[in-house]
Amino acid sequence: MKQHRAESLLKDLAADFVERHSNRTSLVTVTGIDLAPDMKHATILISVMPESSSETVIDFINRWKQEFREYVKSHARMRVLPSFDFAIDKGELNRQRIDLLMREKGG
Repeated sequence: MKQHRAESLLKDLAADFVERHSNRTSLVTVTGIDLAPDMKHATILISVMPESSSETVIDFINRWKQEFREYVKSHARMRVLPSFDFAIDKGELNRQRIDLLMREKGG
């Protein structure tokens, strides 16, 4: 249960942080958190629209990793503060592609 609460908190904080620091040229959505069982590392999964901006957004967000860690430190009481990485949520990307194909096939 503790792991689930930490994931939920980190997802909310990541979404807030990304919204505050986004230049708003792309729609960036935090879709999930992959938190290690020891809670020492977390990968924040995002989706980006338009998809062509994904690499630029990942580069941008990764430059803010230390600031994000400080943001989490100041907004969450966690015994262990994880290191963070940001990555494109491939599962969400695949789901979007399937949706598009289904819509095209349906009409």
